[in-house]
Amino acid sequence: MKNLFVFLSVIAAVGCSANGDKSDAYGNFESTEIVISAEASGKLLHFDAEEGLTLEANTVVGLIDTTQLSLKREQLLASQQGIRSKSANILAQIDVVQEQKEVALIEKKRLESLFKENAATQKQLDDVSGQLNILDKQMASIETQNAPVLADIRSLEAQIRQINDQIKKSNIINPVKGTVLTKFAEPFEVIGFGKPLYKIADLTTMFLRVYVSGDQLPQTKIGGKVEVLIDRDKSENQKLEGEISWISSKAEFTPKIIQTKQERVNMVYAVKVRVINDGSLKIGMPGEINFK
Repeated sequence: MKNLFVFLSVIAAVGCSANGDKSDAYGNFESTEIVISAEASGKLLHFDAEEGLTLEANTVVGLIDTTQLSLKREQLLASQQGIRSKSANILAQIDVVQEQKEVALIEKKRLESLFKENAATQKQLDDVSGQLNILDKQMASIETQNAPVLADIRSLEAQIRQINDQIKKSNIINPVKGTVLTKFAEPFEVIGFGKPLYKIADLTTMFLRVYVSGDQLPQTKIGGKVEVLIDRDKSENQKLEGEISWISSKAEFTPKIIQTKQERVNMVYAVKVRVINDGSLKIGMPGEINFK
């Protein structure tokens, strides 16, 4: 399949050359295409990504129905409020016990002073110490009851954040500036998570994928400037400036029928040339290059 692609791209490019066999390499223009997919499920309430339309980055182009998500969030918020009330009651009990403990500590200090002056008995001191021990155990018991309640609150908070994230992702936001190439969905369709919605590409910069022989590799360096030729009319080519942005690390076979500047090359290397699009370049258009 790859050999067939190389064959077709080179044959198509040869057709555009008005210079006969003078160009150094041939190929077709392409762009970096991005398929935008749904991140939520539901009915597509509106969708504004029309083919040929240029979209800015971070533009809202559609909305997926969030009714069920909103109802689920209301249910979780109500549950969270009920559990918070339970936690508030437990915290109130802790405050009561803490207050009792402070009173008992004051009483203990007073009795210790009286005991040193033989004005209080050991039993009185033992009684207040025992009361403090009981209060400490009550405090620990109440805190133990509050632990699972707090865990439930944290769990509900996580679920609410999850719902909020799903609602946010129900807004279809275009991630990059570009032109819509293909539209895969229509308003009022019921779509699922991961369904492709549209394909977009930035056509302001195009890439000409050409194939060079091993003998041409010394002239092929990333960042190198090349002359790009495209069809203007039957007798003349339009010249553009290009920059080599990528060179394949391995060679590919080409069909024997292909003949370029050097006839019957057995192996070629794929090269991408970055070209600023003045509006004349289209995806799939044939082109050719000359090394400067």
